[in-house]
Amino acid sequence: MTTVQFNVDNRQAKRNVAVLFYAQAILGSQQSINIILGGLAGFALAGNKALATLPISVMLLASMLSAGPVSLFMGRFGRRAGFLLGAAAGLLGGGCSALALYVGRFDLLLLGAGLTGIFRSTHGYFRFAAADTASEEFKPKAISLVLAGGLLSAFIGPEIVRSTTDAIDSTPYAGAYLAVIAINVIGSLGLLFLDIPTPPRKKKGEKSGRDLKEIFTQPKTVVAVICAMVSYAMMTLVMTSTTLAMTATGFTTAGAADVIRWHIIAMFAPSFFTGAIISRIGQLRVIMIGLTLLGIAAFISVSGDEVENFYFALIALGLGWNFGFIGATSLLTTTHTSEEQAKVQGLNDVLVSGLVTIASFGSGAILQIYGWEYVQYAMIPALSLAALAILWLAIKTRRARSIEPNFGGMR
Repeated sequence: MTTVQFNVDNRQAKRNVAVLFYAQAILGSQQSINIILGGLAGFALAGNKALATLPISVMLLASMLSAGPVSLFMGRFGRRAGFLLGAAAGLLGGGCSALALYVGRFDLLLLGAGLTGIFRSTHGYFRFAAADTASEEFKPKAISLVLAGGLLSAFIGPEIVRSTTDAIDSTPYAGAYLAVIAINVIGSLGLLFLDIPTPPRKKKGEKSGRDLKEIFTQPKTVVAVICAMVSYAMMTLVMTSTTLAMTATGFTTAGAADVIRWHIIAMFAPSFFTGAIISRIGQLRVIMIGLTLLGIAAFISVSGDEVENFYFALIALGLGWNFGFIGATSLLTTTHTSEEQAKVQGLNDVLVSGLVTIASFGSGAILQIYGWEYVQYAMIPALSLAALAILWLAIKTRRARSIEPNFGGMR
């Protein structure tokens, strides 16, 4: 179905893409900081070392729980207000985490992670905001270009870790978390230029489009959500344990940070052309490429524990996330109208964040109990399910086309 736009003006859309690209680059850099240091800070403060990745899991849980309310907040007060709220939460999260390390309190570190999770939920809507004022043709490119800002964040975040981790001699890692405060202030300044109209408020009792049940029983919606969940969760499953797996193997924190850097580069670098690829070959083929790359990442990981294995596996993992997640996001935007977007995107991100949270919790436990190889084996069922879902939709779409040649199905 065709999505109703606020105002289909690609000049306005391109300005918003530039603003969101900046925000993705600056504000998004704290994501890699938290991924790199979350497990290490947790290991330093947790009495039970099996809980070392709990801060990352709490961050993802908070992201899941706040995704729905944040989407509804944006639907009422606008994207800019929601993104600024998220930056404020990220600022407080960085401050709490730095204080936790200074006083040696694991519970305070978890509080900081929870606040960071609220930022993460707002950050997840950058990709949808990119499409708000874009034409149907420009939408895939707008989404991928905004996510391409993550390429800069891939350099900024790990470099901050390298230069600030030991800035405070008595408190390792605290300097990097203090830098997160500055990141949120600087990133917020750019968001002030975001120009996306606030959706018109509905009268009391007026319905905002179709019911969620009707929307989420559409085949395209089902497949888009499943593939978004699997792409993001399987990437998180592996990435969450990478730093701990590398340091346990004998590599340094700096070495692990560099692997994460190249992983994040692989996540976002293709975004400059992912939208064009989607326009050319369709969402389903792009998603399938992504799932295949995630499977290749698992194969490389179980093939050895040399530094090259970590580099190549995490690069393939990042590429797989890019194609799988952007493809699924693009597919989802074709299933709802603008008046339905707040509730549809909210529920989608709750479901995505839910599986991501489970993957994060499971990652640390699987690593500690069974080892790095079994983290990779855990990807197989989810990747198989997503691949079958794509095959099902492709067959269903082809049959519909054969019955009605003018049906506007997905390629």
